[in-house]
Amino acid sequence: MDKAAAAASGEPSPEPTIEQFLAELAHQRRASPHTLDAYRHDLHSLQGFAADKALPSLLPANIRRYAMQLHGSGLAPRSIARVLSAWRSYYRWLCRRGLAGRNPVEGVRAPKAPHNLPKALSVDQTQALLDGDGDAVEDVRDKAMFELFYSSGLRLSELTSLERNGLDLGDGQVTVTGKRNKTRTVPLGEKARDALKVWLERRAELASVDETALFVGARGARIANSVVQKRLAAWAQRQGLGMHVHPHMLRHSFASHVLQSSGDLRAVQEMLGHANISTTQIYTHLDFQHLAKVYDAAHPRARKK
Repeated sequence: MDKAAAAASGEPSPEPTIEQFLAELAHQRRASPHTLDAYRHDLHSLQGFAADKALPSLLPANIRRYAMQLHGSGLAPRSIARVLSAWRSYYRWLCRRGLAGRNPVEGVRAPKAPHNLPKALSVDQTQALLDGDGDAVEDVRDKAMFELFYSSGLRLSELTSLERNGLDLGDGQVTVTGKRNKTRTVPLGEKARDALKVWLERRAELASVDETALFVGARGARIANSVVQKRLAAWAQRQGLGMHVHPHMLRHSFASHVLQSSGDLRAVQEMLGHANISTTQIYTHLDFQHLAKVYDAAHPRARKK
Protein backbone atom coordinates (compact mmCIF):
# COMPACT_ATOMS: atom_id res chain seq x y z
CA MET A 1 0.00 0.00 0.00
CA ASP A 2 1.49 3.37 -1.01
CA LYS A 3 1.17 6.56 1.05
CA ALA A 4 -1.72 7.93 -1.03
CA ALA A 5 -3.69 4.70 -0.71
CA ALA A 6 -2.91 4.49 2.99
CA ALA A 7 -4.07 8.05 3.54
CA ALA A 8 -7.30 7.30 1.67
CA SER A 9 -7.93 4.21 3.80
CA GLY A 10 -7.17 6.01 7.05
CA GLU A 11 -4.23 3.72 7.85
CA PRO A 12 -0.69 4.99 8.43
CA SER A 13 1.57 4.40 5.47
CA PRO A 14 4.17 1.76 6.21
CA GLU A 15 7.72 2.89 6.75
CA PRO A 16 10.07 1.49 4.11
CA THR A 17 12.07 -0.25 6.85
CA ILE A 18 9.04 -2.29 7.88
CA GLU A 19 8.74 -3.85 4.45
CA GLN A 20 12.52 -4.40 4.37
CA PHE A 21 12.31 -6.12 7.74
CA LEU A 22 9.45 -8.34 6.55
CA ALA A 23 11.31 -9.15 3.34
CA GLU A 24 14.27 -10.35 5.40
CA LEU A 25 11.96 -12.48 7.55
CA ALA A 26 10.53 -14.01 4.39
CA HIS A 27 13.76 -14.71 2.55
CA GLN A 28 16.43 -15.25 5.21
CA ARG A 29 14.35 -16.74 8.01
CA ARG A 30 11.72 -18.34 5.73
CA ALA A 31 8.84 -17.01 7.83
CA SER A 32 5.42 -18.30 6.82
CA PRO A 33 2.84 -16.01 5.15
CA HIS A 34 0.77 -16.24 8.35
CA THR A 35 3.73 -15.01 10.45
CA LEU A 36 4.45 -12.19 8.01
CA ASP A 37 0.81 -11.05 8.06
CA ALA A 38 0.82 -11.07 11.87
CA TYR A 39 4.08 -9.06 12.03
CA ARG A 40 2.81 -6.59 9.43
CA HIS A 41 -0.42 -6.07 11.36
CA ASP A 42 1.43 -5.60 14.67
CA LEU A 43 3.93 -3.13 13.20
CA HIS A 44 1.20 -1.13 11.50
CA SER A 45 -0.59 -0.94 14.84
CA LEU A 46 2.63 0.45 16.34
CA GLN A 47 2.67 3.08 13.62
CA GLY A 48 -0.92 3.93 14.43
CA PHE A 49 -0.06 4.46 18.11
CA ALA A 50 3.01 6.52 17.23
CA ALA A 51 1.05 8.80 14.85
CA ASP A 52 3.49 11.47 13.69
CA LYS A 53 6.41 10.17 15.78
CA ALA A 54 9.16 8.31 13.93
CA LEU A 55 9.39 4.73 15.20
CA PRO A 56 13.16 4.94 15.95
CA SER A 57 12.47 7.88 18.26
CA LEU A 58 10.04 6.05 20.55
CA LEU A 59 10.93 5.56 24.21
CA PRO A 60 10.11 2.71 26.64
CA ALA A 61 7.45 4.96 28.19
CA ASN A 62 5.72 5.19 24.79
CA ILE A 63 5.77 1.41 24.38
CA ARG A 64 4.38 0.86 27.88
CA ARG A 65 1.57 3.31 27.17
CA TYR A 66 0.75 1.56 23.88
CA ALA A 67 0.73 -1.81 25.66
CA MET A 68 -1.68 -0.39 28.26
CA GLN A 69 -3.92 0.85 25.45
CA LEU A 70 -3.97 -2.63 23.93
CA HIS A 71 -4.88 -4.04 27.33
CA GLY A 72 -7.59 -1.44 27.78
CA SER A 73 -9.07 -2.37 24.41
CA GLY A 74 -9.64 -5.89 25.68
CA LEU A 75 -6.71 -7.67 24.02
CA ALA A 76 -5.68 -10.74 26.01
CA PRO A 77 -2.31 -10.72 27.81
CA ARG A 78 -0.95 -13.49 25.57
CA SER A 79 -1.90 -11.54 22.47
CA ILE A 80 -0.22 -8.43 23.87
CA ALA A 81 2.90 -10.49 24.53
CA ARG A 82 2.87 -11.58 20.88
CA VAL A 83 2.56 -7.96 19.71
CA LEU A 84 5.43 -6.86 21.95
CA SER A 85 7.54 -9.71 20.60
CA ALA A 86 6.98 -8.48 17.04
CA TRP A 87 7.88 -4.92 18.02
CA ARG A 88 10.94 -6.12 19.92
CA SER A 89 12.18 -8.08 16.90
CA TYR A 90 11.72 -5.09 14.61
CA TYR A 91 13.72 -2.80 16.89
CA ARG A 92 16.51 -5.34 17.19
CA TRP A 93 16.66 -5.35 13.41
CA LEU A 94 16.80 -1.53 13.37
CA CYS A 95 19.56 -1.45 15.99
CA ARG A 96 21.71 -3.95 14.10
CA ARG A 97 21.59 -1.64 11.10
CA GLY A 98 22.24 1.54 13.03
CA LEU A 99 18.75 2.84 12.29
CA ALA A 100 17.82 3.09 15.98
CA GLY A 101 19.95 3.89 19.01
CA ARG A 102 18.12 1.60 21.41
CA ASN A 103 15.38 -0.98 21.61
CA PRO A 104 12.53 0.66 23.57
CA VAL A 105 10.66 -2.64 23.87
CA GLU A 106 13.38 -4.36 25.90
CA GLY A 107 12.16 -4.73 29.46
CA VAL A 108 8.53 -4.04 28.58
CA ARG A 109 6.34 -6.99 29.52
CA ALA A 110 2.72 -7.83 28.83
CA PRO A 111 0.25 -7.95 31.73
CA LYS A 112 0.22 -11.30 33.48
CA ALA A 113 -2.41 -13.71 32.23
CA PRO A 114 -4.82 -15.02 34.87
CA HIS A 115 -3.53 -18.31 36.24
CA ASN A 116 -6.08 -21.01 35.52
CA LEU A 117 -5.70 -24.05 37.72
CA PRO A 118 -5.80 -27.38 35.90
CA LYS A 119 -9.05 -29.26 36.25
CA ALA A 120 -8.84 -32.45 38.27
CA LEU A 121 -11.43 -35.07 39.09
CA SER A 122 -12.29 -35.80 42.67
CA VAL A 123 -11.33 -39.20 44.07
CA ASP A 124 -14.97 -40.33 43.85
CA GLN A 125 -15.29 -39.13 40.26
CA THR A 126 -12.09 -40.94 39.32
CA GLN A 127 -13.30 -44.16 40.90
CA ALA A 128 -16.64 -43.85 39.10
CA LEU A 129 -14.80 -43.36 35.83
CA LEU A 130 -12.43 -46.29 36.26
CA ASP A 131 -15.03 -48.69 37.62
CA GLY A 132 -16.36 -49.03 34.09
CA ASP A 133 -15.47 -52.02 31.94
CA GLY A 134 -16.63 -54.06 28.96
CA ASP A 135 -16.05 -57.37 27.21
CA ALA A 136 -15.12 -55.96 23.77
CA VAL A 137 -11.38 -55.86 23.09
CA GLU A 138 -11.56 -52.09 22.58
CA ASP A 139 -13.08 -51.72 26.04
CA VAL A 140 -10.34 -53.87 27.56
CA ARG A 141 -7.73 -51.68 25.85
CA ASP A 142 -9.45 -48.48 26.95
CA LYS A 143 -9.66 -49.54 30.57
CA ALA A 144 -5.94 -50.37 30.55
CA MET A 145 -5.11 -46.99 29.01
CA PHE A 146 -7.21 -45.01 31.46
CA GLU A 147 -5.95 -46.93 34.48
CA LEU A 148 -2.39 -46.30 33.27
CA PHE A 149 -3.05 -42.58 32.81
CA TYR A 150 -4.27 -42.24 36.38
CA SER A 151 -1.85 -44.72 37.95
CA SER A 152 1.32 -43.17 36.53
CA GLY A 153 0.39 -39.59 35.58
CA LEU A 154 1.36 -39.97 31.94
CA ARG A 155 0.97 -37.37 29.22
CA LEU A 156 -1.15 -38.37 26.22
CA SER A 157 1.88 -38.41 23.91
CA GLU A 158 3.77 -40.58 26.40
CA LEU A 159 1.00 -43.15 26.46
CA THR A 160 0.54 -43.38 22.70
CA SER A 161 4.30 -43.57 22.07
CA LEU A 162 4.77 -46.30 24.69
CA GLU A 163 6.32 -49.52 23.39
CA ARG A 164 5.47 -52.98 24.69
CA ASN A 165 8.97 -53.36 26.08
CA GLY A 166 8.53 -50.17 28.13
CA LEU A 167 6.17 -52.04 30.42
CA ASP A 168 7.51 -54.14 33.30
CA LEU A 169 4.59 -55.78 35.07
CA GLY A 170 6.90 -57.93 37.19
CA ASP A 171 8.51 -54.94 38.89
CA GLY A 172 5.37 -52.84 38.53
CA GLN A 173 6.81 -49.97 36.54
CA VAL A 174 6.66 -48.30 33.15
CA THR A 175 9.38 -46.39 31.28
CA VAL A 176 8.22 -43.55 29.06
CA THR A 177 9.82 -40.89 26.87
CA GLY A 178 8.61 -37.41 27.74
CA LYS A 179 9.36 -33.88 26.65
CA ARG A 180 12.80 -33.16 25.18
CA ASN A 181 13.21 -36.95 24.71
CA LYS A 182 13.81 -37.47 28.44
CA THR A 183 12.98 -40.92 29.74
CA ARG A 184 11.67 -41.66 33.20
CA THR A 185 10.43 -44.72 35.02
CA VAL A 186 7.30 -44.47 37.13
CA PRO A 187 5.47 -47.04 39.29
CA LEU A 188 2.31 -48.88 38.31
CA GLY A 189 -0.57 -49.30 40.72
CA GLU A 190 -2.20 -52.67 41.27
CA LYS A 191 -5.39 -51.75 39.39
CA ALA A 192 -3.36 -50.60 36.39
CA ARG A 193 -1.28 -53.79 36.44
CA ASP A 194 -4.39 -55.95 36.48
CA ALA A 195 -5.97 -54.02 33.59
CA LEU A 196 -2.75 -54.16 31.57
CA LYS A 197 -2.43 -57.92 32.08
CA VAL A 198 -5.92 -58.44 30.66
CA TRP A 199 -5.12 -56.15 27.72
CA LEU A 200 -1.87 -57.95 26.92
CA GLU A 201 -3.74 -61.27 26.87
CA ARG A 202 -6.10 -59.89 24.19
CA ARG A 203 -3.84 -57.39 22.39
CA ALA A 204 -3.24 -59.81 19.50
CA GLU A 205 -6.94 -59.51 18.58
CA LEU A 206 -6.24 -55.95 17.37
CA ALA A 207 -2.49 -55.57 16.85
CA SER A 208 -0.66 -56.27 13.61
CA VAL A 209 1.95 -59.00 13.95
CA ASP A 210 4.94 -56.65 13.70
CA GLU A 211 3.47 -53.74 15.69
CA THR A 212 5.61 -52.74 18.69
CA ALA A 213 3.27 -50.18 20.25
CA LEU A 214 1.63 -51.16 23.51
CA PHE A 215 -1.72 -49.66 22.52
CA VAL A 216 -3.13 -50.07 19.03
CA GLY A 217 -6.17 -48.85 17.16
CA ALA A 218 -8.76 -50.57 15.00
CA ARG A 219 -6.30 -50.99 12.10
CA GLY A 220 -3.73 -52.74 14.23
CA ALA A 221 -1.23 -49.87 14.26
CA ARG A 222 -0.22 -47.49 17.05
CA ILE A 223 -3.27 -45.73 18.45
CA ALA A 224 -3.67 -42.05 17.59
CA ASN A 225 -3.95 -39.29 20.20
CA SER A 226 -7.32 -38.20 18.82
CA VAL A 227 -8.74 -41.72 19.20
CA VAL A 228 -7.69 -41.84 22.87
CA GLN A 229 -9.31 -38.45 23.50
CA LYS A 230 -12.59 -39.49 21.87
CA ARG A 231 -12.69 -42.85 23.61
CA LEU A 232 -12.11 -41.29 27.03
CA ALA A 233 -14.79 -38.63 26.49
CA ALA A 234 -17.29 -41.31 25.45
CA TRP A 235 -16.27 -43.55 28.37
CA ALA A 236 -16.86 -40.72 30.85
CA GLN A 237 -20.32 -40.06 29.43
CA ARG A 238 -21.14 -43.76 29.61
CA GLN A 239 -20.13 -43.78 33.28
CA GLY A 240 -22.48 -40.88 33.94
CA LEU A 241 -19.90 -38.27 34.95
CA GLY A 242 -21.82 -35.55 33.12
CA MET A 243 -18.67 -33.65 32.19
CA HIS A 244 -16.03 -33.67 29.47
CA VAL A 245 -13.00 -35.67 30.57
CA HIS A 246 -9.75 -35.43 28.62
CA PRO A 247 -6.51 -37.40 29.12
CA HIS A 248 -4.63 -34.54 30.77
CA MET A 249 -7.36 -34.36 33.40
CA LEU A 250 -6.35 -37.83 34.56
CA ARG A 251 -2.73 -36.66 34.80
CA HIS A 252 -3.87 -33.67 36.87
CA SER A 253 -5.98 -35.93 39.06
CA PHE A 254 -3.03 -38.26 39.64
CA ALA A 255 -0.80 -35.35 40.72
CA SER A 256 -3.43 -33.77 42.93
CA HIS A 257 -4.42 -37.00 44.68
CA VAL A 258 -0.84 -38.16 45.29
CA LEU A 259 0.07 -34.76 46.67
CA GLN A 260 -2.97 -34.72 48.93
CA SER A 261 -1.97 -38.10 50.36
CA SER A 262 1.80 -37.70 50.60
CA GLY A 263 2.61 -33.98 50.56
CA ASP A 264 5.84 -34.93 48.74
CA LEU A 265 6.18 -32.30 46.03
CA ARG A 266 9.59 -33.54 44.85
CA ALA A 267 8.31 -37.08 44.33
CA VAL A 268 5.33 -35.79 42.33
CA GLN A 269 7.69 -33.64 40.26
CA GLU A 270 9.82 -36.68 39.42
CA MET A 271 6.84 -38.86 38.54
CA LEU A 272 5.32 -36.18 36.32
CA GLY A 273 8.64 -35.51 34.59
CA HIS A 274 8.61 -31.76 35.27
CA ALA A 275 11.97 -30.09 34.68
CA ASN A 276 11.19 -27.33 37.22
CA ILE A 277 9.56 -27.67 40.61
CA SER A 278 7.64 -24.45 39.91
CA THR A 279 5.57 -26.33 37.31
CA THR A 280 4.61 -28.93 39.91
CA GLN A 281 3.78 -26.32 42.53
CA ILE A 282 0.53 -25.51 40.79
CA TYR A 283 -0.83 -28.70 42.37
CA THR A 284 -0.24 -27.26 45.81
CA HIS A 285 -3.04 -24.82 44.95
CA LEU A 286 -5.30 -27.72 44.08
CA ASP A 287 -4.27 -29.38 47.33
CA PHE A 288 -5.08 -26.21 49.27
CA GLN A 289 -8.52 -26.12 47.69
CA HIS A 290 -9.08 -29.69 48.92
CA LEU A 291 -7.85 -28.81 52.41
CA ALA A 292 -10.03 -25.71 52.47
CA LYS A 293 -13.11 -27.80 51.71
CA VAL A 294 -12.20 -30.27 54.46
CA TYR A 295 -11.67 -27.37 56.88
CA ASP A 296 -15.01 -25.77 55.99
CA ALA A 297 -16.78 -29.08 56.52
CA ALA A 298 -15.01 -30.11 59.72
CA HIS A 299 -13.92 -27.07 61.72
CA PRO A 300 -16.45 -26.07 64.41
CA ARG A 301 -15.96 -22.36 63.67
CA ALA A 302 -16.11 -22.80 59.92
CA ARG A 303 -19.34 -24.75 59.61
CA LYS A 304 -22.40 -22.77 58.72
CA LYS A 305 -25.22 -23.02 61.20
